[in-house]
Amino acid sequence: MIPDEPVTGHITDDRRRGSGRRVQPPDTQKVREAGEICPELWSALELAGDEVRHEWQVLSRDAVSAEEVGGHITALLAAVRALVEGSETTAPTLPKTPLARRVLQLLRRRLLALVAGLEPIPEASQILGLLRGIETLQTRIEADWSQHLAERLAGPDGLELVVEVAHDLRSPLTSILFLAETLQRGRSGSVTEIQERQLGLIYSAAFGLSAMASDVMELARGGDRLVDLDPIPFSIADILESVRDIVQPIAEEKGLTVRIASPDEDFRVGHPVALSRVLLNLTTNALKFTDEGFVEVHAVARDDTTVEYAVRDTGRGIPPHAMRTLFEPFRRRQQPGNYAFSGSGLGLSICRKLVEAMGSELLVDTVLGEGTRFYFSLVLPHAEHAPPA
Repeated sequence: MIPDEPVTGHITDDRRRGSGRRVQPPDTQKVREAGEICPELWSALELAGDEVRHEWQVLSRDAVSAEEVGGHITALLAAVRALVEGSETTAPTLPKTPLARRVLQLLRRRLLALVAGLEPIPEASQILGLLRGIETLQTRIEADWSQHLAERLAGPDGLELVVEVAHDLRSPLTSILFLAETLQRGRSGSVTEIQERQLGLIYSAAFGLSAMASDVMELARGGDRLVDLDPIPFSIADILESVRDIVQPIAEEKGLTVRIASPDEDFRVGHPVALSRVLLNLTTNALKFTDEGFVEVHAVARDDTTVEYAVRDTGRGIPPHAMRTLFEPFRRRQQPGNYAFSGSGLGLSICRKLVEAMGSELLVDTVLGEGTRFYFSLVLPHAEHAPPA
């Protein structure tokens, strides 16, 4: 580390006595007066550069060479002068590196120490003008993290980075879901009706965020993986009731009704995890774009083994221009408030991929001002035995 007190032959001995120290500036004839900044301030800035350069060479144990630091100092001093003079076209291109930012901070610190020793002290407006140029330069050499992130995402490990971020988001959300459910069910003490409703909203919101994180991870891995690889027995009614329970707080908050209907032959063999995820995503979206009326989730037996699932709402409907990109992930809305399954478009893309993985196709019917219906049919043989509780 470089100590605050500089080691330099440019400064007279009485510098070290406190605020009354005096600076012996270099030959002011070599410093051209620029704008409203007096020559003494430019001299102080040049002297600050000499001090930092000398200290780094003599005292620093960093791996960075003194020659490299000296080059940074020369470029930074020229850039500050160009900014203050208003001749930015002549300013050198500066690297956005930690070294450049550190050197500029040292220059600023040394400059302030030297200015305090000038007699007479320059006008405050001149000092502020020089410091403003330094602060502007500091902003310009800050790391461009958005560009760094874009380059990282475009790199070979970009998808892995996305999965890591989504996983880090989902982990605390899992804890929120567990705690909200525990409190809602009164396991930690009784709750009022209002508190139960509020906890339901917390659970639904956290579940939605967790589902989006899962969608990101799933899409990064292809989006068509079935958690339950082999078909297993399940209850259609149980899935529909579970979806309704999760979204019920959202529906009540908007004054909407959630209807469910299941076939008489309830026990089937299929992929309940993927099916639940699709129906929950579709139902959540239906509630989002419905302001009055109801959302209906039903399953109808079309023949002995085929069951049609549908989520219907009485919302605003989907405009024709939105239909073209409805199933595309990471699409952009044309205008704020326009129809979009989600801000990123992940939910519907995942729904379509999962439905296709189960051997079907996700379809949609919509009428502007009347509502929308998403539906698909699955071949689900009857289960010989009821699924385990």
